[in-house]
Amino acid sequence: MRLTVWLSMALAICGVAGCSSLPPLEGRTASRALSAETTADTTLGRAVKARASRGAIGQSGVHPMLDPREAFAARMLLARAAERTLDVQYYIWHDDLTGTLLLDALRDAADRGVRVRLLLDDNGTTGMDSTLAVLDDNPNIEVRLFNPFLHRRFKWLGYVTDFSRSNRRMHNKSFTADNQAAIVGGRNVGDEYFGADDGVLFADLDVLAVGPVVQDLSRDFDRYWTSDSAYPVADVLEGVGASDQRSLAQQAREIENGPEARAYRQALEDSRLIQRLETGDLLLQWADVEMFSDDPAKGLGQASSSSLVLSHILDLADDSNRSFLLVSPYFVPTDAGTEIFRQLAARGVQVQVLTNSMAATDVLAVHAGYASQRRALLESGVTLYELKRQRSDAGHQAGPLGSSGASLHAKTFSLDGHQVFVGSFNFDPRSANLNTELGFVIDSPALAGDMAAMFEERIPQEAYRVRLNGEGKMEWISLDGDKTDIYTHEPNTQWWQRGMVWFISKLPVEWLL
Repeated sequence: MRLTVWLSMALAICGVAGCSSLPPLEGRTASRALSAETTADTTLGRAVKARASRGAIGQSGVHPMLDPREAFAARMLLARAAERTLDVQYYIWHDDLTGTLLLDALRDAADRGVRVRLLLDDNGTTGMDSTLAVLDDNPNIEVRLFNPFLHRRFKWLGYVTDFSRSNRRMHNKSFTADNQAAIVGGRNVGDEYFGADDGVLFADLDVLAVGPVVQDLSRDFDRYWTSDSAYPVADVLEGVGASDQRSLAQQAREIENGPEARAYRQALEDSRLIQRLETGDLLLQWADVEMFSDDPAKGLGQASSSSLVLSHILDLADDSNRSFLLVSPYFVPTDAGTEIFRQLAARGVQVQVLTNSMAATDVLAVHAGYASQRRALLESGVTLYELKRQRSDAGHQAGPLGSSGASLHAKTFSLDGHQVFVGSFNFDPRSANLNTELGFVIDSPALAGDMAAMFEERIPQEAYRVRLNGEGKMEWISLDGDKTDIYTHEPNTQWWQRGMVWFISKLPVEWLL
């Protein structure tokens, strides 16, 4: 009887989902990143060449972008400056104000003759099938989806019919113009990442990079573009017609001229990023920069552990001997990670972590995974800070990473006062084992010093420090100038939220977080 019920359910699901399979990959268009030598005569190429003498041979220039509107303007300006190619890779792309303007910037570049390759994780493209079909219909644009869902209207069915693949996502984030300049970091594309949302905003961090690491990034983009998880959107979106290209441009113009976009128009007018790069006025930190990226085969569960970003991070941590400063919005260390932090602290490494408080997080389940390890971390000597929830209307207030926001989203850490990681990697099981990730390790005492100063001066004021009191009970310490408040439970939360976190922490779901 039970077998009959399960078979009936399976058939019903297959009926809704169509029980079809993904299309073959043999017909994909072949393309590769243009070499840096080929694009050396572009505006960006000439600007980078003129600045390269400021660094040692093999070094790359990096420029941190903390302000969300600057981060938006930088992407728009790179799209406008591109003359040959744009390679763009993101986990989430929303069709909102900032997302629409950036898509139109890609379309405009293609109309100028720029080859545009857009690789998106299909989990983050909800409601965009028609728009993506429009873009892909442009002869100079090709769109591919990573681990696409077969059922377009009810994507969640993919988790029922093909869970092992659908649960693995591409979390990488990069924006590369002419193989000369690129942006890498924690931001997806959407209003909440660029400070334009009325709800939860994210404090985040990107870096603009020029030099050899950009060529490494372009080669990595090619790996993902030609991977067995990257499907041409035209093969996946069968039956979705491409409307007139001008409709996207018209929609973008209406948004651009609307009152909500005023701050972004101003950011574009005020930003002189390309001109400053050309004239040498853009502050670049010249340093040895190494790109780490997961093997894209991880998207099918076929990557070796030695080819993963986590392996490189653990090697870096193992070599540290003074300090490990970590900023992670979704911090779920698990028993294994907690043991690594304990070992670091035991040998005298100062381990400090900033993550979201329960009041600031946008995912309670992730907070449950962190909370279950919190006591063990404190007992091992790790210093824990939890970001206070900022006012979502604080459009010009600086959060602990310099950007406005109500919830932490940056993923960064520094080691021993000279190495800094910036990228997409969260210290959680999903980043470690399921999603593909990307980041730069920058050997820069200046950037590492900025992070150390942040932990010393700003974070104690803008985050709760969690500690165990003399009776072994957990407390949250809040500083406001000279005023100190002590909380005996998660600050600014309701009883039902705390109950939900406790309940989730008892479930065997940590590996999914």
